[in-house]
Amino acid sequence: MNHPATLRSAAEGLAAPLPALMAQAHMLAASVLPGAHGRKRAGAGDEFWQYRQATSSDWGARIDWRRSARADVHFVRETEWQAAQAVTLWVDRSQAMQFTGHKSRAPKADRARLLGLALSVLLLKGGERVGLMPDMPPRSGRAQLDPLALSLITDTDQDYGTPPDMALPSHSQAVFLSDFLGDPQPVQEAVGRAADRGIGGALVQILDPVEEEFPYQGRSIFESMAGALRHETLRANDLQSRYRARLAERRDMLAGLARVTGWQLLTHHTDQPASSALMWLWQQLDAGRGR
Repeated sequence: MNHPATLRSAAEGLAAPLPALMAQAHMLAASVLPGAHGRKRAGAGDEFWQYRQATSSDWGARIDWRRSARADVHFVRETEWQAAQAVTLWVDRSQAMQFTGHKSRAPKADRARLLGLALSVLLLKGGERVGLMPDMPPRSGRAQLDPLALSLITDTDQDYGTPPDMALPSHSQAVFLSDFLGDPQPVQEAVGRAADRGIGGALVQILDPVEEEFPYQGRSIFESMAGALRHETLRANDLQSRYRARLAERRDMLAGLARVTGWQLLTHHTDQPASSALMWLWQQLDAGRGR
């Protein structure tokens, strides 16, 4: 049995990155929020949204006579659709995501965590429900944010990440953040299962620029982050064209998967602003809500 002092030390060490990550996520969400147009749509609810000109299909009971009295046409008072949307995230926390090609750039895992948490901040502020694979069902409210963040900073010992088999709410949305460099079959199966249940979503492939360029020359040793795979070559430059072709094949596979399932795909590099990827995600989820 572990001593309480040991458990407390381990817990404090685990939670140490949490305040910084939370602060960064809130700052990133705040930077995007002014440019976001919100997720308002006409529908059942009590909160006023806008007036619009009445049409022949509108019942007389829907006419706002007080507003219409100030004009020569009739107006309908629309309320905001208040049905909360469920969004479930899968954030790849495998060892492969710890890679960075330069000390000035954060690892891919840090960018994935930041995007996942900042998106959660935006969604929860908008009254939506947010969940996290593998075992955190979508819930609304500020209380969901802290356990979600704590789960995000916990890495797995897998070499490459695969989406867990978690039952997602039908007709909800999902976001997968990964480098997608491992076995593609689990990703294909997970997205296929989701699409069969009417779940729309987005794939965000996060790569370090080095993984695009493959700038290696001469004698090189390539080893996976967990050490399970290792390859040594005397002429790394001879591998460049084959590597780039394989990477292009993987991206084509992801694009094809998104196309047949109605999902969306973004390739995001860790030297690009996180705000651009977050805004893209926000817009895709907003568009998906209306489908």
